[in-house]
Amino acid sequence: MSTDENAFSIHDLRVEVVAPEGARLYCGAKVGDYFELRGEMLHLPEGQGFSIYSLGALLPLLAAKQRHTDPNDWMSTDADIACPDPHCPSRFRISRIGLRSFRHGDTTAVIHPSKNPS
Repeated sequence: MSTDENAFSIHDLRVEVVAPEGARLYCGAKVGDYFELRGEMLHLPEGQGFSIYSLGALLPLLAAKQRHTDPNDWMSTDADIACPDPHCPSRFRISRIGLRSFRHGDTTAVIHPSKNPS
């Protein structure tokens, strides 16, 4: 983590398909399928796909899971997200796998308030 006053850190994430043993999945996933979110970039293993419907259910949570949260916040403790198909028993487990630092000016054209006081 940087000591630069314009720096901030977010967590890289891994989202992995989990399900009860022998369960029939309807979302097109296989147990163990995964993707990683490194910064803002989504990475899938070569040759593996991921359902846009499942991704649509996960996207609103990913930016929040990347941020630092209070240890008592459910966002810090709850990791399994249900498949959006109500008949599919799969879950998507979100794990924090690393910490990545960025500088404010490298991520936005908006001038930081400390550099442009009102």
